[in-house]
Amino acid sequence: MEEQKKQGIGLFGLIGMVVSSCIGSGVFAITGQLAQVAAPGSALIAWGIVGFGFMMLALSLANLGAKRPDLHGIFQYAEEGFGPFAGFLSGWGYWLSAWLGNVAFATMMMSTVGYFFPSFLPGNTIPCIAVASVIMWLLTLLVIRGVESASFLNAIVMVCKVASIAVFIAFTLFLFNANVFTADFWGMLQNNMAAMGELGGEAVGIGSIGEQVTNCLIILMWTFVGIEGATVMSSRARRKSDVGKATVIGLICLLAIYVCASVLPYGYMPYTEIAAMNYPAMLYVFESMAPGWGGAFVSIAIIISVMGSWLSFTILPAETTSDMAERKLLPAAWGKLNAKRAPQFSLLLVGACTQVFMLTLLFSADAYNFAFSLCTVAIVITWTMAAAYQVKYSAENRQTGQMIIGIVAVAFQVIGVLFNGWSFLLLTCVGYVPGFLVYAKARKDQGRGLTNPEKIGMGTITALGALSLVLLALGVISF
Repeated sequence: MEEQKKQGIGLFGLIGMVVSSCIGSGVFAITGQLAQVAAPGSALIAWGIVGFGFMMLALSLANLGAKRPDLHGIFQYAEEGFGPFAGFLSGWGYWLSAWLGNVAFATMMMSTVGYFFPSFLPGNTIPCIAVASVIMWLLTLLVIRGVESASFLNAIVMVCKVASIAVFIAFTLFLFNANVFTADFWGMLQNNMAAMGELGGEAVGIGSIGEQVTNCLIILMWTFVGIEGATVMSSRARRKSDVGKATVIGLICLLAIYVCASVLPYGYMPYTEIAAMNYPAMLYVFESMAPGWGGAFVSIAIIISVMGSWLSFTILPAETTSDMAERKLLPAAWGKLNAKRAPQFSLLLVGACTQVFMLTLLFSADAYNFAFSLCTVAIVITWTMAAAYQVKYSAENRQTGQMIIGIVAVAFQVIGVLFNGWSFLLLTCVGYVPGFLVYAKARKDQGRGLTNPEKIGMGTITALGALSLVLLALGVISF
């Protein structure tokens, strides 16, 4: 018995899962993304709100992992609480999010390559799509051949991530100037200059403090994709109590890293100058801090980091659909393994979907924002359903404190998307339409038809998807 305990994953290992799952491309781009929509003071308020909201989600996932260790895969919380169709909606959202994240990784990597070869800027040109497509299919073929463990590569990637960010933060602390940081702390100077036409062209201000905070939400939520890392591995934890601790400690570590990396640079140069930089802004800020080597240092770190995340997110959607097929939410073919025990059909399908979506980036004014916003909104559907099950489970077991935590987590996710991502939520509905055909096929294979509530749900989501396309064609919404 003692030996079995020693073989489990300890607290430090669980914390590492949370941190490594979340840190991908977002931390390298966020410096410039926030500068485009918020002044330093508003960005700090946004971090406080998002940090609190994700703390509630993390506590919800940790509680469910400890109380229901028999459920594996985050979509099973929705299935257990609200039925098969809810499980499908959660799992399909997670699947969409995972491969849409790959498109964001591709755009980030090509933008970084643009530091060395300017023709690759801003990351969605024809050469970018061609090179990214080759990389994507090579990674897909590698995983099909059964290299999903790739522990050595993951170790290198993690070291590069943490080391490069730590060096960047150290430089920003050393060069921090409080006068620069507070010069336009709330963005009022920027708004006034825009109103008086001193910024030239049709430039507009960044809005009130409330508008600035709202515009930060989806950007910040993207950086926490992967917060469920420790919870997913709860069945392998040495002690179940470590799961909650790891999730909370990991979240605090992430907040410290993210806030420092995104806000401290505003004490080195005005946030308005950072906002005008190419993606990823961290690269160009560090080039200014350390001329001659800083830009190349961060560029190489980003490429290695994104490559590792890209590999992981190639495996993730295929694994998710395999689990869903095992639960009879998708046809059996989606879970079929090849001789290398890799879900080949699912991997090829993910590759095809990613390829098609990459081509659409040629028509996007801001390809990276478009890809990561869709990725974030899709996974918010999964997070919200898991938090909703936390509310239901806690209410049934008379755990008032846990129920309140779940309610706050649900409210945060819903409000965050409706305030800042409703147009992306509508567009995400389009991605569900093909899934309905697949779900119907899975139910038919089991000799079960669709229930009336399922038909109503499919009809409603399909109508919302059609609405998004109409609004897009009319120019009411744009991406």
